[in-house]
Amino acid sequence: MSEFYQTIVLPVDAEQPEAAVIARAAEVIRRGELVAFPTETVYGLGANALDAGAVAKIFAAKQRPAADPLIVHLAALDQLGEVATDLPALAYELAAEFWPGPLTLVLRRQPIVPPNVSAGRDTVAVRMPAHPVARALCAAAGVPIAAPSANMFTRPSPTQAAHVLEDLNGRI
Repeated sequence: MSEFYQTIVLPVDAEQPEAAVIARAAEVIRRGELVAFPTETVYGLGANALDAGAVAKIFAAKQRPAADPLIVHLAALDQLGEVATDLPALAYELAAEFWPGPLTLVLRRQPIVPPNVSAGRDTVAVRMPAHPVARALCAAAGVPIAAPSANMFTRPSPTQAAHVLEDLNGRI
């Protein structure tokens, strides 16, 4: 990766995220840049899932192989048809039961989702996070967010902001 960034850390209340902080992070996503944020499992490294260039930055920052697909995070169930097609009734039943939460559905990808999100496959992995910060960011961004864990590829998944900085400071 030849491009380095000034990594900016914005403290946020995990239970009641401040609207101004979320709006600033959402703007970064919409601009095609990367944002690390907490989910109910680990910290994610997010980019606009509909922007192939932004998605490519995830792979570059993490040094992640392009053959390893990403998960797309949604703010609301009604976004499911935006990123997936040929939706079986079971997908809606499972989403209604387990979303928001760490359930990931693998469905047929809509053409609007760039192939690099799915490593060239015809499918896309989709979930709706339950963490208040992740939910607020997904909603404020107004676009689906592609987000693997916020760490260098093969390193342990980050469960604290300090872990993200240790791996990705200057890369996001």
